[in-house]
Amino acid sequence: MSEHTRIALGVFEMMNPSNGMPTWTHPRGRGDDWDRLEYWVDLARMLDAAGFDFLFFADTYGYATLDGVMPDEVAAHGIQFPALDPMLAIAALARETESIGFVVTSPTTVEKPYGTARRFATLDRLTGGRIGWNVVTGSSQATTDELFGVTAPLTHDQRYDAADDFLDTCLRHWEHSWDDDAEVRDRGRGVYADPSKLHRVEVDGVYQRSRGVFAVPPTPQRSPMLFQAGTSDRGRAYAARNAEAVFIQGQSIASAAAHVADIREQAVRQGRRPDDVKVVTGMTVTVASTRAEALALRAEYEELLTRADAAVMFAGITGLDLTGLDPETRVVDLHTDLGQTLVQRYARQNPDMKVGEILDAFRTKAIRGFQITGSPEEVADEIEAIVDGAGIDGVMLEPTFGGPDAYRAFIELVLPILVARGRAGAPAGTTLREHLTGAARLASTHRAHTLRAAELVRAGRTSKGEHA
Repeated sequence: MSEHTRIALGVFEMMNPSNGMPTWTHPRGRGDDWDRLEYWVDLARMLDAAGFDFLFFADTYGYATLDGVMPDEVAAHGIQFPALDPMLAIAALARETESIGFVVTSPTTVEKPYGTARRFATLDRLTGGRIGWNVVTGSSQATTDELFGVTAPLTHDQRYDAADDFLDTCLRHWEHSWDDDAEVRDRGRGVYADPSKLHRVEVDGVYQRSRGVFAVPPTPQRSPMLFQAGTSDRGRAYAARNAEAVFIQGQSIASAAAHVADIREQAVRQGRRPDDVKVVTGMTVTVASTRAEALALRAEYEELLTRADAAVMFAGITGLDLTGLDPETRVVDLHTDLGQTLVQRYARQNPDMKVGEILDAFRTKAIRGFQITGSPEEVADEIEAIVDGAGIDGVMLEPTFGGPDAYRAFIELVLPILVARGRAGAPAGTTLREHLTGAARLASTHRAHTLRAAELVRAGRTSKGEHA
């Protein structure tokens, strides 16, 4: 990677009081602001003016549960609860900004492809092509299934099979239902769209069915920029086939480099180019004028985070219930049907690792990426070392106390150094995809281009209305 390669910049957010572990009570938190539209407008304006590429909204319908019941701590302490739907705010944020893109998480498990395709196409048109979709198969899935009345839940691998069908159906609507020149708007002839250049989508699959013409004309990007964050073997394979940007939570240069290499090797096996997949890592930055001030700020942040809350959030994410256990219990002595992979991972790191040590690590890092604390120069140096050492294309800043102060400090103290070094600057192009890839449309190597408006049904018969 060239020493002057620009680093893509994003911010990771959730429309929750705390954005992870409880911080909403702190003066730097956002306990009184998280549900005000103006708060998010102000944040988007600040990032846009600073030249950030995108604002990323994680989202889930679910919440942490233990044995199917929401623990009291989730509601009382605001552990990723309550939550608003970020998609409904995007049009307002776009209206108040000029360049920044918006990435929204949406699941493939409880939605229908046509509805998802319609919403994202609408936003792509209203934002001028500044929308991205973080494709997830589900989160807090047991809770979500209950909320939506799902009576026959899918297995992990089945969720990815269904996600394949789901995304393919969306891509057929976006990429193949309208020819590029179908929308003519010819007032003289009284023709809005040329019927001969519209194609019925005909999908009759195991998990998805959809028939008809897509109602949204082609948008600036056609398809939203596709993000994915799966870390399982199946999740990485899905990302290598479909994603244009992959979000990882690297916590060491070596592990991040291995993840980047694996994703890109798999992408090449799918007929794609290595740089067709951009990799962005999460990063929590605590910066101040001096290292001592930054360390004090980080310590103040960590004091807010308790083992008890960490155990509840840990159980909700992993299915491994460590609540109420003696902190001195060794991990290798745990016997549970849930979370065995996680138990084994910690045991391999250190056979003598104890429950309290796991919770302390999770309490301060949770599912976050790199943790950087220091003076402006130290932070800039470490960011460059991580990006260059791991072959990463961008970083996504994570909040600390929850409010905008961590981002403001980065913009004021670190960003000027990165700009001076040629590592940051205003995004290129007008669409989100142009910001990150230089092109407005899906790459020619993306499998979306091999699809057609109608699929060949698995039983072997050809759907009516197929178009080449």
